[in-house]
Amino acid sequence: MGHRSKEEKDSITQAPSGPPAELPNLPEPDGHWHDIATDWYMSLRESGQAVFYQPSDWAMARYAAELMSRLLSADKDKMPNGQAVAALDSVMARLLTTEGDRRRARIELERKPASKQTPASVTAIADYRSSIGG
Repeated sequence: MGHRSKEEKDSITQAPSGPPAELPNLPEPDGHWHDIATDWYMSLRESGQAVFYQPSDWAMARYAAELMSRLLSADKDKMPNGQAVAALDSVMARLLTTEGDRRRARIELERKPASKQTPASVTAIADYRSSIGG
């Protein structure tokens, strides 16, 4: 790793919130995905951090949605596989999907006045992650 100046270490990259002006031609969600996984994947298209995504990031997002779907569709009487949950959390963090993830990466999305409620599926994901210690 190269030496970074204090200004570089302290700098924060800013990006507009909301959908990027241009998105690549992305595959639609798979029809067998759990509704929450589909909503999460689609929410990335509306999220400011997507301006930084390369095709490999979108491929990783599809992988995360597939893994999320399998976890959410698993036997409800069993505890989720801890390693799979940790892997999913890691992939989601690398995609900068939460404010904490973006802070650690020193990326800040501009705030816009709240014009609509958070979708229930996003709340469900947050609840799911907190219930497993995420």
